[in-house]
Amino acid sequence: MSGKLYVISGPSGCGKSTVIHAVMARYPNLQFSVSATTRPIRPGETDGKDYFFVTREQFDAMLEKDELLEHAEYVGNCYGTPEAPLQSALDRGIDVLLDIEPQGALQVRKKRPDATLLFLAPPSMEVLRERLEGRGDTSPELIEKRLKQAHWELQQAAHYDHIIINDNVQSAAEQILAILTDRT
Repeated sequence: MSGKLYVISGPSGCGKSTVIHAVMARYPNLQFSVSATTRPIRPGETDGKDYFFVTREQFDAMLEKDELLEHAEYVGNCYGTPEAPLQSALDRGIDVLLDIEPQGALQVRKKRPDATLLFLAPPSMEVLRERLEGRGDTSPELIEKRLKQAHWELQQAAHYDHIIINDNVQSAAEQILAILTDRT
């Protein structure tokens, strides 16, 4: 039996990474799809685990060779999902989770209509601002850009199969696990 493809999106700072880690810890048949990006590596991130950190030239070469399931530019950086490792996991019956922004998610919807799209939203824009400021690694100018982008992203949630409000990590993870284990 082939694995299932899941896409999770949400504004920067909504807690996607934290919720994904909670889900991954409890769902052994789920593989996280590692995206390629041109953005700088953050403290605590590992190349090949969190992202494949590549140059703009390397990213453009992947596009030219049609190696990406989806791709997008977000606040000046490029992101994309290498298709080969994803398809290999699905063929082996492993479910795959992509953490991508709405622009890429809608590309996946067109290419892979069988994918299940999950949107993780913050409880409010105020909470989102607090989370972004609390990171301590983001300039005030970039926070404002991300909040502006978040308004657009929240409007895209209507195109998703499920919307989960992340007001509590464990509750959000439970809701996602319920979706992942529902094979009907």
